[in-house]
Amino acid sequence: MKKIKLDIIGLSYSQTQSGAYALILGEAEGNRRLPIIIGSFEAQAIAIEIEKLTPTRPLTHDLFKSFADQFKISVKEIIIYNLVDGIFYSKIICERDNKIVEIDSRTSDAVAIAVRFKVPIYSYEFILSSAGILIEGTDLAFFDNVESLTLNAEVKPITTVPSYANMSDEELQAHLLKAIDEESYEKAAQIRDEISKRKSS
Repeated sequence: MKKIKLDIIGLSYSQTQSGAYALILGEAEGNRRLPIIIGSFEAQAIAIEIEKLTPTRPLTHDLFKSFADQFKISVKEIIIYNLVDGIFYSKIICERDNKIVEIDSRTSDAVAIAVRFKVPIYSYEFILSSAGILIEGTDLAFFDNVESLTLNAEVKPITTVPSYANMSDEELQAHLLKAIDEESYEKAAQIRDEISKRKSS
């Protein structure tokens, strides 16, 4: 199965889940975006490394890297290999003494490891075609830089969450287009999931 390279495009506060963030991965050679909901700790772990900030004590992912370096374990790549019921499954591909080992991982942790080891992130076409969001045109300025997060970043409170299950198909499509226009990709992902659920039922 052909692998598709993904880049980290951005991090934003989740609009529907308190204490969560949307990690936006983008097709390296295409206009599809893959929004993944992750926890605040993992979001900060990713942002801290990208922003080249130094925490006072090593974070868990820094410890993993130090451990791997000491025992001469190299990380080769990260693969988001499956999507089941809205949950992304990933694995970390490692090598030691010319032996390849695959380690199962949460996607958020795998990405945090990827930025520390400076290795590529890959996925497959069936995941992008089912969970990706196509961005039309070239106006992607919102994604030029990863949003800076600090260790003490506050999460915006969630007031209302729209009930997509009660909307008609036409309303869902209209909300999806509006969310994409507003670059609200985490919201678009939720609407996309509701549309996909209806098609499969």
